[in-house]
Amino acid sequence: MPKPSTKSLSTAPKPQDEKITINLGCIDLGQIDLLVQEGFYANRTDLIRTAVRNQLAVHADVVRQAAARKTLTLGVLHLGKAQLQALKAKGEQLDIRVLGLATIAADVTPDLALATISSLTVLGALHASPAVKAALSQRIL
Repeated sequence: MPKPSTKSLSTAPKPQDEKITINLGCIDLGQIDLLVQEGFYANRTDLIRTAVRNQLAVHADVVRQAAARKTLTLGVLHLGKAQLQALKAKGEQLDIRVLGLATIAADVTPDLALATISSLTVLGALHASPAVKAALSQRIL
């Protein structure tokens, strides 16, 4: 299978932060608030982001090795309408595996997505229209 092009990244939408919810104990939360109050961090989010990035740095080699083993595209992958139409014309389909952000352009129809995407694995975030997500729901691994 041909790999999706990444040369159109300059036209891809800028990735936005994803919101997550975590549960913390009162003592942990109190310690976080104390560090914020003492000026070590701007806010709770700043401390949590820093902690996550530190842990990701500790495990960076494991992430790189696993991504290579699973043939994951690292970073941002944008699939545009013209690119998918060209694949459809050739009768080709993509097996997409992304660690990061996968975006499918807003003008891609559910039928075009189904005709060109045989499977979709995203470790991170998928930005696509609700109709395209619904059409691909059986192919999202």
